[in-house]
Amino acid sequence: MRETQTYDIIDDVAHLRSEIGILYMNSFNETIIKKTLRDNDLVFEKLFTAKPHVFVGKDSPLAKKKALSLEDLRPFPRLSYEQGSHNSFYFSEEILSTVDCDKELIVCDRATLFNMLIGLNGYTICSGVISEELNGPNIVAKPLKVDDYMEIGYILRAGFPPSQLTERYIEFLRECVPTTQARSSRLYLPCAPDRT
Repeated sequence: MRETQTYDIIDDVAHLRSEIGILYMNSFNETIIKKTLRDNDLVFEKLFTAKPHVFVGKDSPLAKKKALSLEDLRPFPRLSYEQGSHNSFYFSEEILSTVDCDKELIVCDRATLFNMLIGLNGYTICSGVISEELNGPNIVAKPLKVDDYMEIGYILRAGFPPSQLTERYIEFLRECVPTTQARSSRLYLPCAPDRT
């Protein structure tokens, strides 16, 4: 299991380096993602739909608010994941990646992103899916007041039957979905490659 960039998730499953990949679609990237999946003979199966959230450090001034607006975020640095040679904003791992931001930092791993969220009072926009057991109590998810969504799902190679291990992993993910819909900030999708 590995955590990687969105385009690489698609490429890995298309070339059978991975049996399954987890990513998201929304109204902004759906056309491009669906075309890329079609071109690579892949199918997308929805797990759940999440409302956008903002990850911030628990001591950040943003953490004191119940919900955040894009205007609330403006003075703070935005953290996002590097997308490598396929740096198209359609493959961005963060929703609303095209919103203008004066202070933006690009990182290549989750540990760096979380450390900078805490140390710089930064933020990242995401699904709100996080696990205190795995990531500690220092990162919190706050709802973002925007009219958008993230359809979280998995991709498989079309016509290629998944192994028993992959079938069990899918069952486990589906078992977690009711928790997500009730409290999206508490669910953790283990080894979800899209860092949602």
